[in-house]
Amino acid sequence: MVRFLKREWYTIAIVGMVVLASLLPIRGEAARGFDTATTLAIALLFFLHGARLSRAVVIAGLTHWRLHIVILATTFVLFPVLGSAVFLMPGILPQALITGIMFLCVLPSTVQSSIAFVSIAKGNVPAAICAASASNILGMFITPLMSGVIFHSLGHGSGFSTDALVSILLQLLAPFIAGQIVQPWLGSWFGRHKILTQIVDRGSILMVVYAAFSEAVIGGIWHQISIGSLAIVLVLDAVLLAIVLVMTYFGSGWLGFNREDRITITFCGSKKSLASGAPMANVIFSGQDVGAIVLPLMFFHQIQLMTCAVLARRFAAAVDADEAALKGAAE
Repeated sequence: MVRFLKREWYTIAIVGMVVLASLLPIRGEAARGFDTATTLAIALLFFLHGARLSRAVVIAGLTHWRLHIVILATTFVLFPVLGSAVFLMPGILPQALITGIMFLCVLPSTVQSSIAFVSIAKGNVPAAICAASASNILGMFITPLMSGVIFHSLGHGSGFSTDALVSILLQLLAPFIAGQIVQPWLGSWFGRHKILTQIVDRGSILMVVYAAFSEAVIGGIWHQISIGSLAIVLVLDAVLLAIVLVMTYFGSGWLGFNREDRITITFCGSKKSLASGAPMANVIFSGQDVGAIVLPLMFFHQIQLMTCAVLARRFAAAVDADEAALKGAAE
């Protein structure tokens, strides 16, 4: 039990925020103050990401352009195409959950977990650092643009919002650029104190989840969404992830990438970022049922972590076995 709690404490904490919001939702003046604190925490998170990311790593990684094109195409083309299938099943889910699944599909990749899994699986780590970071930076522009275009074309939204894009750039991109400016002086210090980024990362997401679900509970989310709907979301998320994992791994092999690059494409291409998605949802869907909209993303986040943890260990074992076989043959 102790090992389980140490390994899964963050998942338990996210569920705890949902339970806490369901029992004690924050409201009124306290909610407005909490929203301000959440916005500041998110800005600090992206500042720390900018301060830690070496420019040399970015420049070196960008030279592997074929790999990055495949990852970006998976993140911002393949995912939306697959996700759009949910609109062919009218009535299967409440509109907020359908919106949430489509929103999940236009989000950028994760940073920390993508890099961590590629490292465990013995893939191309420098390329993973660059690909995941580029996905998040570009996602600040692409996600609100695609959200506006897709939901407007399907009659589920008001179209692209310049205010939403500006808000996202101010909350996410501006702090990231500020971090890059101070990176030559503070980058090494932040690199040695990774726990600071982890605390801000985990803490800001927990704050967003609590605030979003507090608003949703006040609006009656648990009277609108059934257990059956939640089960359908879980199944759709799992199927979506499985399809992308299979297509990225075998497709990258068909395109001629070596094993290290295939591992990188598989993990970076299949991820979706809760750290970027939760604050973006607050801005893009302001005034709507944000709690229900981020539910598919929360489920997907947990499924991708558990699935990719297993895959990373299997990839690493395969690499070790091949290296041992080659060493034995040489001897």
